[in-house]
Amino acid sequence: QVQLVESGGGLVQAGGSLRLSCAASGRTFTMYRLGWFRQAPGKEREFVATIRWSSTSTYYADSVKGRFTISRDNAKSTVFLQMDSLRPEDTAVYYCAAQLYSGTYDQSNAYRYWGQGTQVTVSP
Repeated sequence: QVQLVESGGGLVQAGGSLRLSCAASGRTFTMYRLGWFRQAPGKEREFVATIRWSSTSTYYADSVKGRFTISRDNAKSTVFLQMDSLRPEDTAVYYCAAQLYSGTYDQSNAYRYWGQGTQVTVSP
């Protein structure tokens, strides 16, 4: 199994920045991708960004492209989400998720393990 723990959420004004972290433990060698999803109140969970664990391949949702950057530190088994130019519509609970096999990268049901989530609130 893989355990994921997110941190770094908080309250920020529009235009500000936050950096989320996701620390992975357990059978991390089985991970194919680590991704970020988010869920706002009353909305479905949506894809944000993902990164291959063994390469630099990354994908982003159109809504965050150019503002968010996903990166990883394999030595620390940690993935990061740098969020800049934040907007009120970025307000959501952000979840880290691990995908074990190659497949669709932007569908939540393709990810096996999930963290507990961290709240990000962007005020106008």
